[in-house]
Amino acid sequence: MSPRVVFLGSPDFAVPSLEELAKNHNVVGVITQPDRPFGRGQKVAPSAVKDSALALDLPVYQPESLRTLEAYAKISAWQPDVMVVAAYGQILSREVLSIAKKGCLNVHASLLPRWRGASPIQAAIEAGDTTTGVTIMEMVQKLDAGPVVARREVPLRSGTFADELSQQLSYLGARTLIEVLPAWLAGKLQAVPQDESLATYAPMLKKSQSKLDFNETAEQLVRKVHAYYPWPGTSFEHNGQLIKVLDAHVHDTFGAEAGLHYVVNGLPAVGTGECLLVLDKVQPAGKKPMSGEDFLRGQRDWLD
Repeated sequence: MSPRVVFLGSPDFAVPSLEELAKNHNVVGVITQPDRPFGRGQKVAPSAVKDSALALDLPVYQPESLRTLEAYAKISAWQPDVMVVAAYGQILSREVLSIAKKGCLNVHASLLPRWRGASPIQAAIEAGDTTTGVTIMEMVQKLDAGPVVARREVPLRSGTFADELSQQLSYLGARTLIEVLPAWLAGKLQAVPQDESLATYAPMLKKSQSKLDFNETAEQLVRKVHAYYPWPGTSFEHNGQLIKVLDAHVHDTFGAEAGLHYVVNGLPAVGTGECLLVLDKVQPAGKKPMSGEDFLRGQRDWLD
């Protein structure tokens, strides 16, 4: 009889893992976050995982919390041999973790123990890491601290945006999961404890982090522009108007003053704590994204 799998996940990152599991294993249930208000209009929408699960004709359960007797009973009724988690959005209790006979595996978008937490992809880009990857780990109650079942590493090139890296790692995580799950279920894989002394953390991002501080270096700010796209984004104010920065690069110069405006090769630029931040693509409030050149044409007072 094929092993019974319960899957827990919510955003786009989790979808490839669910789809690969459904193709290769017996997924008996999918748990995802409740439908939430989304976007500018705050229209209630399902998670990406719910959409995928329904398309695959899989049973879906959307509790507000897994820390209830109802949730425990629901999962237990599915009689899972193993549970798989990918960006679900809740910490699982000891009771829930104990339900599956073969334990609970997590698909995490970093090379653990580096970047435990909710935003490992953004943290790796913002820190200027040159490598990243995915880790399959056995879950314990402590945040992303369980022993490692498998790890796959990839280079992280400068200029990579968070949404691009998330898509890359989502497929890498799905492939890695499918590669190792049969051996895990057969008891042929030995998980390796993490080195606690190497642990770093990537807490959940907040909207308040989107404002650019031009006292930081231009290199730091460019990494934030890439790490925080598409959410929470990066922005600054000009003449009382919020300007979103969608892409930027560093222009090496000395003597620029933080926060002052400049023009570099026909592009708007802002002085920082070191060098210039050149704005390649921006989006003024209420307008569509535009190139730096187009923005500059409409800002006659940019150098005032």
